[in-house]
Amino acid sequence: MNAPFRLVQGSSGPRQQSPTTCGSACATVSRMLVDAPFARWIVAGEGSPVPGAEGSTTAERFAAWERVVHARTNGWRGPGGGFVLAWPQALGTPPWGLKHELEHGAARVGTRYRVMSVRAHSEESLRARYRRLLDLVVDGEPAVLYVGNRLLPRHVTLVLPGERPDVLDVYEPASGTVQVLDEEAFAHRRLRLGGWSVPWILVQPTGHRRVHDAAPAPSAWRVPRLAPEPDLLREAGR
Repeated sequence: MNAPFRLVQGSSGPRQQSPTTCGSACATVSRMLVDAPFARWIVAGEGSPVPGAEGSTTAERFAAWERVVHARTNGWRGPGGGFVLAWPQALGTPPWGLKHELEHGAARVGTRYRVMSVRAHSEESLRARYRRLLDLVVDGEPAVLYVGNRLLPRHVTLVLPGERPDVLDVYEPASGTVQVLDEEAFAHRRLRLGGWSVPWILVQPTGHRRVHDAAPAPSAWRVPRLAPEPDLLREAGR
């Protein structure tokens, strides 16, 4: 496997390996999209072995890393060693756990994320949120979308840049497929993602890294400050 790992509309990706690891599957796929050696090991078992992702097949290695991610996103300790709110693994992956995972290796270095509830948004607000995602979601900086029914979020998906600038794609881990994330379906809460239709929560890039990268670098040349003319100094001393 020499080509970078990619997912585009119509392609098939890895499938989640347990009923509660849809979030872990999304985080693993997201890491594969930005870390070529990691993806090479997961897909083909080639290159340097990844501790924690052992197995003789792609599915086994993917499942092993899912378990690593699930333990990390749901545990008491965050990536920096500080304490975070633990979450029962039987209830899936919490948004704050995925935020930490994305900011620490599962997205482009330096990308920051924020968690946003969209369950109570109006149709107009959901349209605006979709269009904002068009600006924020780029290669290496995906978003996570929690979907569910009217009452609860039940599933996690990964939002990816689409083939056109006005379209987003979405990786659905239960089937491993990539499909269009339709703006109309998003705004009207009629999604078809793993059997769930209602958008609940977004974990989205802030755009901070690209703003920082686009800022002009400080000049390496400094203009020296000229000393006052001697005559002016003498005038000031009188």
